[in-house]
Amino acid sequence: MVAAGHPLTAEAGAAILREGGNAVDAAVAAVVASFPVESALTGLGAGGFMVVKGPDCDAVVIDFFVAAPGQGGHELGEELVPVPVHFDASTTQIFNAGAASCGVPGTAAGLEMALDRFGSVPMDELVGAGVGLAREGSPLNSQQAYVLRILEPIYTATAEARAIYAPEGRILREGETLRNPDLAEALERFGAEGAESIYAGEVPEAVEDYVCSRGGVLSAADMNSYRAIPREPVGARYLGHEILTNPPPSAGGILIAYCLALLERLGTDPGPVELAEVMDAANGARGEEFATNLARPGFAQEFLAEDSLRRALERPDRLGSTTHLAAMDEAGLCASVTCSNGTGSGMVVPGTGIHLNNMLGEEDLNPLGFHRAAPGTRVSSMMSPTLVLSGGEVVAGLGSAGSNRIRSAILQTTLNLLTGKLDPQQAVDAPRIHLEGGLLQAEPGVDPTALGRLEERGQQVFRWSERNLFFGGVQVVTRDPASGRLGGGGDPRRGGSVAYA
Repeated sequence: MVAAGHPLTAEAGAAILREGGNAVDAAVAAVVASFPVESALTGLGAGGFMVVKGPDCDAVVIDFFVAAPGQGGHELGEELVPVPVHFDASTTQIFNAGAASCGVPGTAAGLEMALDRFGSVPMDELVGAGVGLAREGSPLNSQQAYVLRILEPIYTATAEARAIYAPEGRILREGETLRNPDLAEALERFGAEGAESIYAGEVPEAVEDYVCSRGGVLSAADMNSYRAIPREPVGARYLGHEILTNPPPSAGGILIAYCLALLERLGTDPGPVELAEVMDAANGARGEEFATNLARPGFAQEFLAEDSLRRALERPDRLGSTTHLAAMDEAGLCASVTCSNGTGSGMVVPGTGIHLNNMLGEEDLNPLGFHRAAPGTRVSSMMSPTLVLSGGEVVAGLGSAGSNRIRSAILQTTLNLLTGKLDPQQAVDAPRIHLEGGLLQAEPGVDPTALGRLEERGQQVFRWSERNLFFGGVQVVTRDPASGRLGGGGDPRRGGSVAYA
């Protein structure tokens, strides 16, 4: 089965499973299908991570996230373009776009590595659904139309972006067809020639010409040198389960592991109060020292060491910040993969099908300041594709979209699953909280008594009137090792869907 952020994405993966492919084959096909139908969130200009584990293979994280550009020797000639994104009338987040925001994309390299290591179906067969959806188009559902609406200043910033997203002079609306024939051709080349079609030859040269002429620094040299990196997951234990997630130099996974380790030591059934406490502790731990040392070998072990956890729980002031899919096959092989284009940069390179990411302009991914990373180094990320193991077997694969809310969404959904009280869909649907910048945000349905207790202790609380994609987009697949029974949940906040093979 496959759980994904769009019904057509999930179905593309499930179709491969029906034809005899494994979970990694299905994940690759679903990711490629997501490029045209979730194109405001992902694509060939994006980056991401995939964690894979099966009965006959150790867990590995494939890091294909965005790298810092600059190896071509160009000088930055444009400032980042700030764009306020209004999730509702009360919640605004500033994102930065433009040519200066573009990092080196990684999706093609990552999918190729995953297929080479674990796949059983040729790439040219896996891209078929994505090619068709890009060429023929698909109607925008309500969630994708909402994303385009709140990101309209970015998706209408250039003539190339307007040709795709505002062909009639206005941003596309729900039910209208989104087509991208250049992307269809790029995916066909990817299927036939592999990642080299993206990272060598004419495409990198076109990227450099377009971006650098507009003041960015992303060059052919940056594209030519990009490689996906296999990494060992970072782990935590909770209620007898092992949780494996994204390791440094990304930040999200280690913060989730930190929260789970704190909750394990609190030894209580966590409610909003306890969750707020560990979120606050994680926010406090994510300072300049954390950002500076994140990529240092051994930092994860130090950060999750007993002394570090004890100090967090002893703080006198403790309270007491994309798209994801997951695939599981009947043999127990699971692939959980998160990809992101950020909000997109508005830079759509003509003739390539590539809308470049804006990761160099994402404030939460650049805690030490913009354009501080050395060329070729990975940008840090909150993306945290996660596996839950019991007795060495994968019992759940999950992850989320949602910027800084990724870690809180995954944390709460994991806890919902492990209590045994909720099925996968209920675990995803359950109301969430998020603590950041001193403000606790709460969806409808969060225990009002607990929120009142937090307010009595001085915590500022904002109560949302309805569920919103601000709180992430979790997709989850599950498997009972005893019976082999599969389950799953798709997040309604982001149009999530589950497809069975």
